[in-house]
Amino acid sequence: MSAALKLAVGSLLVGVVVLGLKALAWWITGSVAFLSDALESTVNLTTAFAALIAIQVAQRPADANHPFGHHKAEFFSAVLEGVMIIIAALFILREAYEGLMAPCALVAPFEGLLINGAATVLNAVWAMVLVRQGRRLKSPALVADGKHLWTDVITSAGVAIGVLLAILTGWWLFDPIMAALVAVNILWSGSRVVKESLSGLMDEAVSEDTLTRIRDLISEHASGAVEAHDLRTRHAGRVTFVEFHLVVPGDMTVFDAHEICDRIEAAIEKAEPDSRVTIHVEPEHKQKHTGIIVLD
Repeated sequence: MSAALKLAVGSLLVGVVVLGLKALAWWITGSVAFLSDALESTVNLTTAFAALIAIQVAQRPADANHPFGHHKAEFFSAVLEGVMIIIAALFILREAYEGLMAPCALVAPFEGLLINGAATVLNAVWAMVLVRQGRRLKSPALVADGKHLWTDVITSAGVAIGVLLAILTGWWLFDPIMAALVAVNILWSGSRVVKESLSGLMDEAVSEDTLTRIRDLISEHASGAVEAHDLRTRHAGRVTFVEFHLVVPGDMTVFDAHEICDRIEAAIEKAEPDSRVTIHVEPEHKQKHTGIIVLD
C-alpha cells in the first residue's frame, strides 16, 4: 500500500473517532453548536472515503483509454470535498437559525467542552499531517482533505468559544450565534477548495516559481542547441507535464539532438519528480528569437 493510500485510510479512522466524540458531546449537552460540529464531521467521513477512492484511481497506470494516466481523479475528489464543505455550512446555518428561534440552557456543558476539545486536538494534528504529506506526495486529494479538517478545527474552536460564553454569561443565544459565524467561515473555505481544484481540472500551468526553475534548467542543460520556445506546462495530480520546442543547428545529427533532449529531461525530472517532458526538435530556421536563451 502506497504512502498516500495509508494516509487516506488513516483519515477514515480518525474521522470515525472524531465523529464519535463530537456526537457524544452533543448528546450529553444538547448544544446546537456541538450538533453543527458533529454534522460537519459526517462530511469529513464522506470526503475521506472519496479521497481514498480517488487516490486508488489516480495510481492506476496509463491504459489505452487513458494514455496520460488517471492523475486527475484526485481533482474530482477535491472538488467534491469543497462542495461537501459548503453543504455542511448550510446545514450548520439551518441548525443555528433554529437555535436562535428557540434558545435553551445546556446540560453538562463543561463535560461537552472537554470531549469536543479532545476531538479538536486530534483533528488539528491529523490536518497538519495530511497537508504536509499531501504536498510532499503531490496529492491534491490529501491536501484538500487536510484543509477540510482545518475548517473543522476552526469550527470546533468557534463552537467552544460560543459555548463558553454562554456558560459564563447565561445568555444561551451565544451557542447558535457562534455556530452561524463559523458556518460563514466554512463557506469561504469551501469555495477556495473548489476554486483550486477546478484550476487543476482546467490544466492550469505550474506556479511562476516552478516555471522559472524549468526555464533555467532548459537554458543550462541545452548546450549545443540554438534556443527553446513555446514552453507549456500543466499539472494533473502529482504529475507535471512539460512541453516545448528545441531548435538545433540544421546540420546536427539525430543522435546529438537526442543527447541534448536526454540531458534536459534528466535535469527537469530530477528537479521536479513525477514530471513528464515532451520535446519537439526543430531545425535552425524555425527559431523565433523570443524563447529561452541557451547558455554555452
